[in-house]
Formats: sequence, C-alpha cells, structure tokens
Amino acid sequence: MILKTSNLKYKYQNGKTINFPDVGLNPGDKVLINGVSGSGKTTFLNLIAGAIKIQDGDIELASSQYSLMSSSDLDKIRANHIGYVFQTLNLIPFLSVLENIALGVKFSKTRSANIDSIDQEAVRLVESLGLDKSILNNSVNNLSIGQQQRVAVARALLGKPNLILADEPTSALDVDSKNRFLKELVQTFDPSSQAILMVSHDLSLAPYFDTVIDFGKANV
Repeated sequence: MILKTSNLKYKYQNGKTINFPDVGLNPGDKVLINGVSGSGKTTFLNLIAGAIKIQDGDIELASSQYSLMSSSDLDKIRANHIGYVFQTLNLIPFLSVLENIALGVKFSKTRSANIDSIDQEAVRLVESLGLDKSILNNSVNNLSIGQQQRVAVARALLGKPNLILADEPTSALDVDSKNRFLKELVQTFDPSSQAILMVSHDLSLAPYFDTVIDFGKANV
C-alpha cells in the first residue's frame, strides 16, 4: 500500500473540527475527493504532504508513520515520495519550462536516481501530456494556462514519486481542455508504482477515477 490514513481529525483556530474519512491507496489507484469549499479538501492534502502537523490520527506513506517523524523527516518524505500539483501551479516565472520541471527532483536523491537523464525524461513527459518538446526552453510566462498546468504535472511526475497529489488542477480550464488534461494525466502516470489523489469540487471529473470520496459528508 502506498498511502493509508487513520482516524485523522483536524481542529481549526476558529474551533471548527473535521473528522476525515480513512483513505487507502495502492499502486494504480486513482481517487477523487469531492466536496464543497470549506469541507477540508486542501487541509487533507496538506496533512498528507506533511505541510500541516497531525493533531489526531495518523498517516502512513512509503511504510513510514507521520506521527513518529520529525519535521525534517517529513520534508524528506515529501521530496522523495510525493509529487504535488498546486492549484496556483507555483511555477517560477524567471525559469524556463525545463528548469521548472527539473525542480521536481532537485531536493530528492531518490527521485533523481529513478531517471537517467532529466532532459530526456522531461521530453517524454511533456510529449505524453500533449505538449511539443520545443517549449522546454521557453519561459513559462509565454504559455497558456492549460500548457502551464501540464508543465506543473510534468514536474510532479518527474522521478516517479509514489503519490501524486493534485489540488483543484482543472479549475482554470474550459471543458475541452479539462477532459484532454485528465485523459493525458491518467495515461501518463505509472500504475505499477504510483497512485493519484486529486481534490475538486467538480463531480464531472468522476469518470476518470476509480473511487470518489465525498468530503461534504465528513463529520464536522
């Protein structure tokens, strides 16, 4: 199993408490978390990414229990085993497309060891995501939103991290671009070693996933 969450509970500063449903992902799993704004979707991803400290319950990723780990250990887990597609993309505007993609393995010897050549793997990823390799030397500022989204996914996939986390990645795309993007994503990840966990308020994405979890029904 790649990911297992158990009895996670999070209390916000305003006193609101969310009890998250338990989630387990094996290699090849594609899970969509659906829910209205404020249902805790992004908080859940940030807990899994180790960006927010666990208050109650536990998370196990790559056979490591978060409750037993220090902040620096969690940083290593995130760098080595998680590829994160942020809603705001977090691309670096003064870097080229290739340089942005290469950031996916900059802080991980584990992910770096999974590829022979960053340049060749970047070409493979952008082409599998429907982009032409000629964009690699371009500034990301010269790309459309849809193209930038694919660059962010290529960065997350580089070095084959076990878990791909995606936070509302299609929110800025039109219907055609959204469907094309999701088809390319599920065809590009490696089901033998990777799993996808995506959050979205958009239930029209459900056909691309094996399982849909409704956070609108989480206990609050």
